[in-house]
Amino acid sequence: MPDLLVKLYDVPVPESRAVGPGGQGCTVRPARAYEKHRVVGWVRETFGEGWASEADVAFGNRPISCFVATKDGELQGFACYDATCRGFFGPLGVAEGARGAGIGKRLLLACLHAMACVGYAYAVVGGVDAPEFYAKAVGAIEISGSTPGIYRDRLR
Repeated sequence: MPDLLVKLYDVPVPESRAVGPGGQGCTVRPARAYEKHRVVGWVRETFGEGWASEADVAFGNRPISCFVATKDGELQGFACYDATCRGFFGPLGVAEGARGAGIGKRLLLACLHAMACVGYAYAVVGGVDAPEFYAKAVGAIEISGSTPGIYRDRLR
């Protein structure tokens, strides 16, 4: 799975709400410190230990580099940056029942704009299994020779 590169100075402006069926009323916002255990636990249950570890790291950054999508007080998705490496976006995950409503794109845009605000010009999306999503959403391009990238020699 290749890494992708995103020009942060060309990223579209995020909307304040997710759109599409099932996305109405879903808010995307920075996670709050007092939500750490709830968010990390949900990520662990929904997506596994690896992503939970990355979400946990994102809560240790200042500012917190984890964003959440919520609807009626329930988590619908999350996204992080500066978790695996500085300048990296990810992971990004949306609850199975909430997919296809634009929530993933909203989380992506929120994180990428936050990265631009703290001074990054580019973001790396590491080990992507759906490059077409990132290409369409933010014009991401593949970084030649980036497989396996930072994810080589992973502990099992």
